[in-house]
Amino acid sequence: MADEAKRIYIADDDDNIRQVVRTFLANDGYETEDFPTGDLLLERFLQKPCDLVILDVMMPGSDGFAICTELRKTSTVPIIMLTARDSENDYAMGLGLGSDDYITKPFSAMALLMRVRAIFRRIDFESQKHGTESSVEIAVGRLRLDEQRRRILKDGNPLSLTPTEYEVLKYLMLHADRAVSREELLNTVWGFESVVETRATDDTVRRLRQKLGECGANITAVWGFGFRLEEAK
Repeated sequence: MADEAKRIYIADDDDNIRQVVRTFLANDGYETEDFPTGDLLLERFLQKPCDLVILDVMMPGSDGFAICTELRKTSTVPIIMLTARDSENDYAMGLGLGSDDYITKPFSAMALLMRVRAIFRRIDFESQKHGTESSVEIAVGRLRLDEQRRRILKDGNPLSLTPTEYEVLKYLMLHADRAVSREELLNTVWGFESVVETRATDDTVRRLRQKLGECGANITAVWGFGFRLEEAK
């Protein structure tokens, strides 16, 4: 059962899929609203934001990639993409636009529920550290990690990061003394490992580099292995 009544928006043009997903989430304690198009979900989100979005790719009107792009212009809400496509390029595109997870149809509603739980568990775990002795503050270049408030600051200003981007950058900051493998990031941040899904780390790092800009620290690639966060020389 979910600890809080978190609100989830679901967009899919298949009535049966929406009903099954809505039922599983509601039975687990989540509040849900569902929409037959991404455009309707976006309209509702701009009126009243939610805690997580489940977004089909192929829908009438704007497709899921376009809606994900629009959501990312104003929000870091976690996004799970649903798609009937099963290709590395589509997977990479969804993650590259800022989604936090990607599930290929047909899928198990229980598997989707477990992904939802995992995202909220990560967020809640970090939030519960507020005010505890286990929280830490570290700095790399002009970046500062503030675990108590679950944020990373650049020159004193909080970066606008998705939950996944925050987890990746935080992990790199906590292990700035060494190179971190793609597999380690996948297991720690996403909780899975596969050849195709290593693209998730590359696309997330690419977005982070764009957001970091000049910050006195660089995310450098370690060829054939992973990444290292190090102070700029």
